[in-house]
Amino acid sequence: MSLFDHSIKEIEAKLHNNEITVQDLVDESYKRINEVDDKVHAFLTLDEENARAKAKELDESTDKTEKLFGIPAGIKDNIVTKQLRTTCASQFLRNFDDPLYDATVVQKLAAEKSVTIGKLNMDEFAMGSSNENSSFTPTRNPWNTDYVPGGSSGGSAASVAAGEVLFSLGSDTGGSIRQPAAFCGVVGLKPTYGLVSRFGLVAFASSLDQIGPLTRTVEDNARVLEVIAGHDNMDSTSANVEVPEYTKELTGDVKGLKIAVPKEYLAEGVNPEVKETVLNALKVYESLGATWEEVSLPHSKYAVAAYYLLSSSEASANLARFDGVRYGVRSENAENMIDMFKKSRSEGFGEEVKRRIMLGTFALSSGYYDAYYKKAQKVRTLIKNDFDKIFEDYDVVIGPTTPTPAFKVGEKIDDPLTMYANDILTIPVNLAGVPGISIPCGFSENGLPIGLQIIGEHFDESTVYRTAHAYEKATDHHTKRPQLGGAN
Repeated sequence: MSLFDHSIKEIEAKLHNNEITVQDLVDESYKRINEVDDKVHAFLTLDEENARAKAKELDESTDKTEKLFGIPAGIKDNIVTKQLRTTCASQFLRNFDDPLYDATVVQKLAAEKSVTIGKLNMDEFAMGSSNENSSFTPTRNPWNTDYVPGGSSGGSAASVAAGEVLFSLGSDTGGSIRQPAAFCGVVGLKPTYGLVSRFGLVAFASSLDQIGPLTRTVEDNARVLEVIAGHDNMDSTSANVEVPEYTKELTGDVKGLKIAVPKEYLAEGVNPEVKETVLNALKVYESLGATWEEVSLPHSKYAVAAYYLLSSSEASANLARFDGVRYGVRSENAENMIDMFKKSRSEGFGEEVKRRIMLGTFALSSGYYDAYYKKAQKVRTLIKNDFDKIFEDYDVVIGPTTPTPAFKVGEKIDDPLTMYANDILTIPVNLAGVPGISIPCGFSENGLPIGLQIIGEHFDESTVYRTAHAYEKATDHHTKRPQLGGAN
């Protein structure tokens, strides 16, 4: 059997019928990693000894009722895992081998008997849109390894697309789940801000970060969210709301659904192939009984500028804790305490992280705070109000996830402004705090996946999933598999 060929629900049935064991699943996962990860580089750390021990323990269990029983998972390397190296793909944390606790989401996965296979590659401290900012090695796109997988959760998306694990966790600050999901042809959800605990997520921008699942199918995604969502006293921004059974909402029925399509999301700068593919997806919704109309998100044009000011400002504060004193790598070339702070940070952080720390420190500095940071916060409110107004009349907002399919490795790495603009369609969702999902909706001429983004109202993941699932059931894009090293 291959992990490629089964959903989590199908695997669950096979386990319950004793057709396979958890040890079979773990064997299959590591076998696949050994076959392809030297090309993909999705994993930074493997936890093989513990995974095999847990698989054996689970196989001896008589109770297999947990939602993710025995399912192999990958965890993005900025989510803390007890006694398993957590590096954030940074040289600063390359020796952080023995964290003292698990993130809340990791605890919840363990409670449902999921098996952690290892930690996944990413852009350093989640800063990037291509996974080329990993200080260890860039991850490659399984559909064509000459291309990037997207970022910052590039390893999370690539590991699922390559069939190394059945699901993974990523984090999304400005599109870091949805953009790589689109590039790699998988399903990736950024939940409503506050729905999933951030406790144990190494902070990039605390008011924007959200942990979410990446999977092959919408149903698998909904199942994982049911496990990781919910209030957490360890996270002061965690929302105390009821978590519905999202999988029960997957009826395939979208008759009467009202879809808003922002004209800004199909404007100049969006690749013609991407635009055509999204319009074809809207025709599918029409055939299913939904309706759509063009609307406007007038302040979305300011989203990229506002986002990079706000996120960089929060990053400059959050990353101040990395000083070479308490944990992380300390410079061996320092002559005094000030020199140690300076050299540890200079040697430990990569260029993109330094760039954002400097931008954020500038935006928060005396004399510039009102002109930049405060104004960006006001723009953020306007963007949220745009979404609120649309959701008074429409059920979901739909458009492309990214303006283009994946680009080649090295093509944009030396042009940070162009790289930042790649998140133009995902950033407004984070600024507004609403949920957004990316699902496969087609392929470019050279065989690279294209993603459809579905955005919902605060805490209305149920409608987002229902809308995504209906499209998935009516099409076969999610069934396509990459041939590593070339187009499908």
